[in-house]
Amino acid sequence: MHPEFMGRLQALRTALRQPIIINSGYRSPTHPIEAKKTSVGSHTTGRAVDVKASGHYAFELVELAIELGFTRIGVSQKGDYNSRFIHLDDNPDFPHPVIWSY
Repeated sequence: MHPEFMGRLQALRTALRQPIIINSGYRSPTHPIEAKKTSVGSHTTGRAVDVKASGHYAFELVELAIELGFTRIGVSQKGDYNSRFIHLDDNPDFPHPVIWSY
């Protein structure tokens, strides 16, 4: 994982005052999710994670993430609560700032 990204992630955890459950962190370019893409994503650079989050916690997470400099945020809030997540990313090599939904 990229040191600057990890510092930002730790600052987020500290601001939330609770643990962050990571559903997905670093992925090899050969990981099945990355292999399906036409070009690899930020997970392969160590500058992205998917955090388990829903409801009020998801809102607070996004609000603090923006304040702390995460510039790429994906929101997945449909379906089973256990599968909901927020993608956090600060990769300067990808378009930013941007927010998208899955």
